[in-house]
Amino acid sequence: MNKMKIGVIGAGSISDLHFQSYSKQDNADLFAVCDMNQQRAEKKAHQYAIKHVYTDYRELLANPDLDAVSICTWNDSHAEISIAALRAGKHVLVEKPLCKTVEEANRIADAVRETGNILQVGFVRRYDTNAQLVKRFIENGDLGELYYAKASCIRRLGNPGGWFADTERSGGGPLIDIGVHVIDLCWYLMGRPKPVSVSGHTYNKLGNRSNVRNLSFYQAADYDASLNSVEDMANALIRFENGASLFVDVSFTLHAKQDETSVKLYGDKGGFELEPELVFVTEMNDTILNVSPQTDSKSLNVAEAFNNEIKHFLACCQTGNSPISPVEDGITMMKILCGIYESASKGKEINL
Repeated sequence: MNKMKIGVIGAGSISDLHFQSYSKQDNADLFAVCDMNQQRAEKKAHQYAIKHVYTDYRELLANPDLDAVSICTWNDSHAEISIAALRAGKHVLVEKPLCKTVEEANRIADAVRETGNILQVGFVRRYDTNAQLVKRFIENGDLGELYYAKASCIRRLGNPGGWFADTERSGGGPLIDIGVHVIDLCWYLMGRPKPVSVSGHTYNKLGNRSNVRNLSFYQAADYDASLNSVEDMANALIRFENGASLFVDVSFTLHAKQDETSVKLYGDKGGFELEPELVFVTEMNDTILNVSPQTDSKSLNVAEAFNNEIKHFLACCQTGNSPISPVEDGITMMKILCGIYESASKGKEINL
């Protein structure tokens, strides 16, 4: 099988999971890297034996030998670079969120339709082995109709600062950064029902809490304690056309006892939790059972999920098949996220 020549645009922290995953694929050749910081780009090139180094993504896209790109840049550049890459004849894997606005998402979708190239949105939790296991149970009808989901992604101290805390570059805080993962995962497993309304709240009460001592947390490379224009936390109720609903709460910082990630879905024949540990809840012989399947990982295996995501992307590029996280799903997720921010701003439920 011919190797696809891959370029990675943006050499920040998330890019390593892309680099590592591509390097494990027999049908991929890490061919180019681009970052505005030339030293950082050169470091990645040396680390992963990449031939071509760029500081301007347009020059990278102009390379005729390049087949596909991963876009790992700030959220505010996702739309611009995705559209340029598609029109340059490249297939695209773009990190979540797809972009910052619904209008941008629609423009990306137009470019996908115009060019016929593959665009896969980086909803990496869909590619987790446990998520796919649960999906098979759902599709087999074992859990019945899924009518309610509840998800939390709580950091008590975890505002990365830098571009993550700059709403102009990020589009928002924990909702659009980490909330998108659990919202999308629930929506995907519920069968992607049409969202009809959202009611949300955002809070800016604690700031980035840079004063806290004795407890470390991840900080972006451009961390600046004086810059923080995003929400501390957000919550939302999402209603779907089929009557199902999803409640979510997320935070970068909160006076919580501990960090918490939970993903729970409930059907009329059974339920399950994906986080913090995979378990099914069902009934047999008029008895409620908690069933723990025997799997390699009890919760999300991040490296494996990225590896599965990259493998799927390459396969779609070579076969022309649509990815399981297509641009259309990116549009719907932007409608939900932007709707939540609008609801919080206006103090009322928003119809989508």
